[in-house]
Amino acid sequence: MVLVTVVGEHQCKRGFEFVFLGPVADCRDCKVRNVCFHLEPNRRYRVTDVRDVHHECKIHEDGVRVVEVERVPTRAAIPSRSAIEGSMLSYEESDCDRLGCHNYRLCVPVGMSEGLRFRVTSVESDEIECPLGRSLKVVLLE
Repeated sequence: MVLVTVVGEHQCKRGFEFVFLGPVADCRDCKVRNVCFHLEPNRRYRVTDVRDVHHECKIHEDGVRVVEVERVPTRAAIPSRSAIEGSMLSYEESDCDRLGCHNYRLCVPVGMSEGLRFRVTSVESDEIECPLGRSLKVVLLE
C-alpha cells in the first residue's frame, strides 16, 4: 500500500527522512490537511517518490508537494532483557544525559516518545558499551 502525504518544497527529494510529530494548529483550515494528518505521530518516514502536484501552505514558505513515503524502522538501544525479535514493547525514554557518548543517538532516538508501542523487528548487535554500565542492545523498532 502506498502512503501519500505532503512535505515542504525544499524537502521533497527521494531519500529525505522525517519524523511526523503530529498535526499543527495552523493547519486546521487547510484543504489538504487529511493528506498530512493520516501519518502516525512520532514515526519516521522516508520519501520514495515525488509527484508533480503542488499546494500552497501556511507552514512551508514555498508550499508543499505531494510525495509517496514509507515507514522507516527506528534504530534504538534498549535494555538487553527486552531485545527479543518479534516482541512488542512500550518505549521507555532513557534518562541518559551523556551527549558526547557515541551511542547517545541510539539511546535517545529522534521522534521516540514515552509509551509509544513498537515491535522489535530485529536485534542488530550484542551488548553495546555503555558508560553508565547499562546492559543495552541495538534493535530495529517498527
